Formats: sequence, structure tokens, C-alpha cells
Amino acid sequence: MWEENGRWHARLDGAAAPRTLSAASKDACIRSLRRAAGKTTTLTIEVTPALAGVAEAAAIMGWDKRRVVTYLDRGAFPKPFASLASGRVWRRGDVEAYAKKRRAR
Repeated sequence: MWEENGRWHARLDGAAAPRTLSAASKDACIRSLRRAAGKTTTLTIEVTPALAGVAEAAAIMGWDKRRVVTYLDRGAFPKPFASLASGRVWRRGDVEAYAKKRRAR
């Protein structure tokens, strides 16, 4: 499952042809999966978190990318979820929570 553009999406793999489902909420998407899979089928649900790179983190914070890197170098920004060859990556929710906390000060 993943969230994109304010909607939750899921892919149902199985004996039949794979299906993609969509719903307005995570719970509604899970209910759609349950209906599509049948009540006796065991569901394994993997939720893919929304990710943010430096540019997305900067946009969430209302900063430029250099400021994100400065705060990160100072240890004053959330630890990245992963560091890839293309750059650092955060869970979007972690950056949004940090932004909310900073704005509350």
C-alpha cells in the first residue's frame, strides 16, 4: 500500500490477475483489499512510506535546500531514513512532524 496525491492505493497479487485498488483513506483501502481477496484469504500488507529527498524536505519546511543541509550537518534535523548515492531520504511524516514542532515554538 502507498499514499499518493491524498489517496491510498494497494496492489492485490494472487492466483488471479493482479489488481490495483484505490480509496480515500488507509482503512478504506484495507477494507477494499479484504473484500477483493475474500474473507478466508490471509492478507499480508506492506505499507510503503511516503519519502522525501532534500528538495521535498526543503519545500515542507519552507526553506531552500542549503538550509536543510546546514541543519542536518549541525545535527538539528531528523536523521535520514536512508542515504543513497543520489542523496539522503527521509520519511515524509518525520519531516512534517519536525516542521510542525518547529512552527509551534
